[in-house]
Amino acid sequence: MSKEFGSADEQKARRPRFFARFLGDRRGSTAIEFGILAIPFALLVFAILESCIAFAGQEVMANITDDVARRLRTGQLRAADIAGDNLKNMICNKLEIIVSQDCPNQLMVDLRQFTTFAAASLAGFKIKANDVQLTNGTAEVSFSVTAGAAESRNMLRVFYKWPIMTDLLAQSMGGNKTLHFASVTWQNEPFDN
Repeated sequence: MSKEFGSADEQKARRPRFFARFLGDRRGSTAIEFGILAIPFALLVFAILESCIAFAGQEVMANITDDVARRLRTGQLRAADIAGDNLKNMICNKLEIIVSQDCPNQLMVDLRQFTTFAAASLAGFKIKANDVQLTNGTAEVSFSVTAGAAESRNMLRVFYKWPIMTDLLAQSMGGNKTLHFASVTWQNEPFDN
């Protein structure tokens, strides 16, 4: 045995000391820990920011829906004011503060009159192939915008396909949009028709 490497027993005795020294050496541990934690921390920060922005968008849309419903309920908005795409454009103009320029293409609006609140309670929706399908009980109905007369019962439903900004979250959710929804049901005031 050469003196350079020592005997086999000496080498076995050195190994534990070498590993103990390696594990005890703390130089560079902060860089390694940061490298390990940086990606999960960044993902967490982006998820929190994305959630906060989406929540703010949902709240703005709900407030706009309430405002439009109040104007309909009091007779400030009439059938002529909301004909065609006017209602959708009115909502998009108010949503402009927080949503992208593609609002009219991503926004779906349904305004309809019901005979009773019990009939309105049967209104629902389901998601089919990433599209919103309105239901009335078990029957499927299409989107419409029909303002009710004085003292009628009405429901306004607004859907917006909110874009996910963070690519990694979009991939994990299986698409690049989530659905925001707001609904208001009311009885109109006794205004002049």
